[in-house]
Amino acid sequence: MANKLHIKRGDTVMVLAGNDRGKSGKVLSVKEQRAVVEGVNMVSKSTKPNAKNTQGGIVKQEAAVHVSNLQLVDPVSGIPTRVGRRVGADGKLVRYAKKSGEEIK
Repeated sequence: MANKLHIKRGDTVMVLAGNDRGKSGKVLSVKEQRAVVEGVNMVSKSTKPNAKNTQGGIVKQEAAVHVSNLQLVDPVSGIPTRVGRRVGADGKLVRYAKKSGEEIK
């Protein structure tokens, strides 16, 4: 069974460690403890010519970053924050920012 993660697709996160430390971006996808963040951890990938890219060559794209190196950006203050879980008004479990106490949509 997979553990619940503190980030989801669409969240704005900041990178805490690595070459891109301090950069922030939107999470494009999350899979098995790793997340792809827009504009972070760019790698060069060689591609063969295909219908989408008739020329082929070297393409820059984002590579996955481990979720332990990411921290959610508080939707209210815009600074990185820890994430908590609590029961919301509708009785469902919701994520909230520990710094502001604001619910994360």
